[in-house]
Amino acid sequence: MATKKTPAYLLALGREELPATIDLDAGHFRLEKIFKHDFFAATACYVGENGKVVLKIGRKAWFGIVPLGWIGRCHAAHESAAYKKVGDLESVPRFVERFGKHGFVHAYVEGHPLRKGEQVSDEFFDRLRDTIHAIHDRGMAYVDLEKCENVIVGDDGYPHLIDFQIAWNLPRKFGGELWPMRVLRRRFQQSDWYHIKKLQRRTRRDQMTVEELKASYHKPFYVRAHGFLTRPFTKLRRRILNRIDPAQKRGERGRVNE
Repeated sequence: MATKKTPAYLLALGREELPATIDLDAGHFRLEKIFKHDFFAATACYVGENGKVVLKIGRKAWFGIVPLGWIGRCHAAHESAAYKKVGDLESVPRFVERFGKHGFVHAYVEGHPLRKGEQVSDEFFDRLRDTIHAIHDRGMAYVDLEKCENVIVGDDGYPHLIDFQIAWNLPRKFGGELWPMRVLRRRFQQSDWYHIKKLQRRTRRDQMTVEELKASYHKPFYVRAHGFLTRPFTKLRRRILNRIDPAQKRGERGRVNE
């Protein structure tokens, strides 16, 4: 039986396809593989004489009579700024350049998404914690460590963080150092540490102390509060998507569940 095609209005580019080739300052690249094309963005790998890059294009298509291109422009600007701010870190892909108003390009990391139960190297989580420390030191929070797929296990055996779409990065000029914003940033940063423990429990629990294992099962109140507020909307969204787009019933890839 043929798989039902996802309706165009549920795709970030609508009826538009990802470009077959792209021309950047770094050279000419051709489409090799599409990673993901969902409501908010389309992401793909491109290959050229100078190696591989990843193109991510945010939402451009209208949703019925509602124009949503502004979401894609905001996401592209926000994520580009985040990559620029931490792209010099060894465990974060290098930012390459913007791609129109809705997209950007970053370097490709050879490897695979972290898998539940995977036996990563002894140094893996030390490296991941060092990276999160460095991100926090720059006034940011990663926020999205709940998803395994956002942590790439490089061919070098070390972790590499991708997808800064919902990372907290509010500069001082936009009120990032005001008291309420500092409190929010601190909560998001604490959430990063909780999710690292959770990821480690699901992969290298042999490296954890009894106290660390207990802490990984104790969900902080701010994480519980976030889940309490967002879970009804998430369930409603999935119920609607499952009805109009059955091919997506598998849910979110790589998500680490309790």
